[in-house]
Amino acid sequence: MDRQPCVYILSSGRHGTIYIGVTSNLLQRMDQHRAGAIPGFTARYGVKRLVHFEMADTMDVAISREKQLKDWRREWKVALIEKDNPFWEDRAVMLGFPPLVQR
Repeated sequence: MDRQPCVYILSSGRHGTIYIGVTSNLLQRMDQHRAGAIPGFTARYGVKRLVHFEMADTMDVAISREKQLKDWRREWKVALIEKDNPFWEDRAVMLGFPPLVQR
């Protein structure tokens, strides 16, 4: 999983604020989001829960998918998340991250 292109969706909670991003290293990027080390939207709105991710063969494919998802209507994004993750559980736990502390 290290160094493999990936498009991912973060959320502030179930049906909360959504952020879509792309990275070549999902584990490193999740460390950054969890630590609030990336200033901007995700840090400002507490968007840290990994609710969906898709690995890609190339960064071009991942970027193309990211752009596609960003153009989608919110209900389509919600349906994509809930197809495999109906309760918006934090998939970062499956990658070895500790569970997020609920406030």
